[in-house]
Amino acid sequence: MSKKKIDTKLVKSVNKNVRSSVRKLKPILKSIVGKKVDVAIKDLSFSEKRISKDVQKTISSAIANAENNYQYDIDNLIVKEAYCGKQVIMKRFRARAKGRAAEIMKPYSNITIILSEQSKQMESHGSKS
Repeated sequence: MSKKKIDTKLVKSVNKNVRSSVRKLKPILKSIVGKKVDVAIKDLSFSEKRISKDVQKTISSAIANAENNYQYDIDNLIVKEAYCGKQVIMKRFRARAKGRAAEIMKPYSNITIILSEQSKQMESHGSKS
């Protein structure tokens, strides 16, 4: 019977139809999980990946949701979860030699970012007893 009370107020922001594959998005999203919001935005602004700008917009939207809808303090917000899912795939083709065609897949993704307010006291990492 542990007395860990995790806050249930979560702030969510979803960005649909992002023009990138899930495979390219996952490393970026994994790098920001657990960080404070301002640190995550700073890291994304220095990222060389094209899609990091869209992830940054989604985080900014989640921050605005937290501020306007729940009156959270921005300084205490952390990125609790960040994940992506597949959306539609546009299929195109490129003409090749001898009347053949090579397919071109243009995938789209959904980005979901969940923020939570960090509690003032940090939980102690004691022994498991």
